[in-house]
Amino acid sequence: MSKTIVALDFSSKEEVVDFLSQFDEPIYVKVGMELTYACGLDIIKTIKDMGHHIFLDLKLHDIPNTVKGGMKNLAKLGVDIVNVHAAGGIPMMQAAIEGLEEGAQGGKRPLCIAVTLLTSISKEMMNEQLGVQGEVLDTVCHYAQNAKAARLDGVVCSVHEAKAIHEACGDDFLTVTPGIRLASDSVGDQKRVATPAFAKEQGCDYIVVGRSITKSENPKETYCEIEEMMK
Repeated sequence: MSKTIVALDFSSKEEVVDFLSQFDEPIYVKVGMELTYACGLDIIKTIKDMGHHIFLDLKLHDIPNTVKGGMKNLAKLGVDIVNVHAAGGIPMMQAAIEGLEEGAQGGKRPLCIAVTLLTSISKEMMNEQLGVQGEVLDTVCHYAQNAKAARLDGVVCSVHEAKAIHEACGDDFLTVTPGIRLASDSVGDQKRVATPAFAKEQGCDYIVVGRSITKSENPKETYCEIEEMMK
């Protein structure tokens, strides 16, 4: 299975189909808010019909009952991974799992992971704007332990926190890490970023790569290069 999840940060179905048509083998892709809000959830069927695996990145964050209902419906779409915000607390995350199990109707439910702290958030932002004191790593590990207690399968975290999360939650607790850039790329709007090679050193289970692949002159070639780095 691929360790690289390609972020489909597009705004139309045509762009998605054109991009994925370059790949003759199934890959893992991330469908986030931009694409979902532009095309609706019908884009999921389009991608699945092309044979690819989907991480549906909608970051549910609401009262437990609402999240449970949302996840019950998302479980019917055939996606492979869904997520919530860990800041919603253990009862909300438990409700997410319950909804997925009910929606799967006896079948295999999607994996569910929790966003710990967005990779656009620095220590200063966390302390001063969010009112959460201390170090980023301590907060992220605390959120990860809450997610494990709620029976989630893993977390979304920065590469820089993956090793500590595995130490705190076990090697089988998944770490999905965005903020991946090739050494030659701009970091854009993210603060806690890293290269694929560093991600491998840190034991990341999956990396999420967007612009480095989707804006590449040869996306498939760049994707294959990154996959080699992760082996």
